[in-house]
Amino acid sequence: MILAKLAYKSLLNRRASVFLTLFTIAISVMLLLSIERVRVDAKSSFSNTISDTDLIVGARTGDIQLLLASVFRIGHTNNGVSWQSYKYITNQRGVKWSIPISLGDSHKGQAVLGTTLDYFEHYRFAKKQNLSFNQGHPFLNINEVVLGSNVANKLGYKLGDHIVISHGMGNTSFHHHDDNPFKVVGILNPTGTPVDKTLHIPLAAIDLIHARASTKHDEHDDLIGHPKQITAFLMGFKSPLYTLQIRRNINQYKQEALLGIMPTVTLKELWQMLAIVEKTLQLFSAIVVLVSLLGMLTTLLANLSQRRRELAILRSVGARPWQLFTLISIESLLTTLLGCLVGCALFYLVMYLGAGYLQSHAGISVNIAMLSYYELTLIGVIMVAGFIIGLVPATRAYFYSLSDGMSIKT
Repeated sequence: MILAKLAYKSLLNRRASVFLTLFTIAISVMLLLSIERVRVDAKSSFSNTISDTDLIVGARTGDIQLLLASVFRIGHTNNGVSWQSYKYITNQRGVKWSIPISLGDSHKGQAVLGTTLDYFEHYRFAKKQNLSFNQGHPFLNINEVVLGSNVANKLGYKLGDHIVISHGMGNTSFHHHDDNPFKVVGILNPTGTPVDKTLHIPLAAIDLIHARASTKHDEHDDLIGHPKQITAFLMGFKSPLYTLQIRRNINQYKQEALLGIMPTVTLKELWQMLAIVEKTLQLFSAIVVLVSLLGMLTTLLANLSQRRRELAILRSVGARPWQLFTLISIESLLTTLLGCLVGCALFYLVMYLGAGYLQSHAGISVNIAMLSYYELTLIGVIMVAGFIIGLVPATRAYFYSLSDGMSIKT
């Protein structure tokens, strides 16, 4: 207890150098925890984007490309799926539900998705959670639009507003469909998925603004229309056996080149491709921690040379070598502990300030929760490493003699 109190006062007496060491450790801990949390939450956000969907069907391309284009609105597919093929496949035995989707338009950089009312009934995210409305209701007429939560918040839209769809994806568009404005009738609750950054319009509206943009539709026209083709469609089946059977039939479909993918399997393939990125980030954070600990070792050794007289005085008043060893060890342990605590505080501050940015720009929903078992293990490893590094100057202090500390070096 006396040695711990003495170590604490010794750190206060050398607070300038101790603060620099502590700050370095804190930054490394913050960086390590931030990278780990973002890595885990990014994986979780991707996995939670779509749930309870057995197959995604689109034009034949790469599995990951189809997944990114149809679910994450990243990239695009070169071709679409004919409406005849969609109807033929979805009428097969064992199909429980299907959701056609048509992409290719945007509004101020936000994706526009043409679909049917089945989208709001059958689309699931996270652990089979269904879409819900914060305000309003699904579209009931061809000129109505339902907004994702992020679209409404970012662009400041509310129920009753009118918006104009643009042709093409992204912020740059060469044609605006000004003659067919859409009325906002619904705003969805946040999901933490690309749904939040999507505008949803009836599938028939895609036909309206492209094929027959100059003609008037009757109010009683259905919401599906007569599309020639769609981008892709999602499917759910009554049994996993039907999933495998129809997926095989789709991949061997002779009428046109189609591809059926199982989203859960494709997501795993995606993360296997990104495994090298994960490992690189982990290696980078580990190197930062190692550098900070080596910096602490350098500081302790430098201070030890300046404290030889102090240690000699302690020896002269009765302190034993093992007590000096313990004193230096406690100082390094306290420095590491305080660095970890400050690092955890900085970690939560960074997560709190950056959560909104990650959600809006990267689609990553950050979980600001208690440290996980693995994160606590990482901190424990840093504590042990800091203690081991502290044994080096502690061992040197152990072997300092009284005469070595009191003598004047020339």
